[in-house]
Amino acid sequence: MRGIPAINLQFLTGDGLRYGIGPAIQGTLILIGLTSAIGIPIGIMTGVYLAEYGTNKYASWIRSINDILTGFPSIIVGITAYSLIVVGLTGTFSPIAGAVALAFIMIPIIARTTEESLKLVPNSVREASMALGIHRWRTIISVILPSAKSGLITGTILAVARIAGETAPIMLTILGNTYFFQGLGKAMDALPLRIFASSRSHLQVEQTQAWGAALVLILIVLALNIGVRLASRGRYKR
Repeated sequence: MRGIPAINLQFLTGDGLRYGIGPAIQGTLILIGLTSAIGIPIGIMTGVYLAEYGTNKYASWIRSINDILTGFPSIIVGITAYSLIVVGLTGTFSPIAGAVALAFIMIPIIARTTEESLKLVPNSVREASMALGIHRWRTIISVILPSAKSGLITGTILAVARIAGETAPIMLTILGNTYFFQGLGKAMDALPLRIFASSRSHLQVEQTQAWGAALVLILIVLALNIGVRLASRGRYKR
């Protein structure tokens, strides 16, 4: 309710100098896209390995690492990414560093939900496919993953919703600014950073901006959830 009065075209498209959150919206969408490009494939492949080949010591180690990362404080993830990427590799704040940090939060969630979803697929489905002479890798891609699609989508949505609101990792990796996207090697704004910065101000206009940015962030996550559900439902029917 407090965010609704702030919503207008100028607020959604203007830059920070004009009390707009356009750069923050753009930065959040870029971060979600980059993180998803890194985290979703790795998370799904990890979950597939644990579910279909997870009877050896390597799988046990991966599960242990996955459990540790699941409960890892996000501020520690941010500090680690800052030390290794911002200081050690690139020497600058960047969306790439932010995406890598958020990917470490996303991967364990997707890996766990993927593993559990694949385990729910009856073994008779695997046996029927392999009895027809289909290779195991082909069975996984063409039979097992489609059967567990609902669980995979749910895990992906949960992971995206989690990283969309993370503040500490991106504060230490993308820094934040008041300008639109300037390149993968430059500092970038994001909605959680704008909410954090504006909420600390004593100015009423800044407080209103924080509430409006919070509302926009919630709506973005909601829109992504609905969009993914509708798209997957359409493919399933076809």
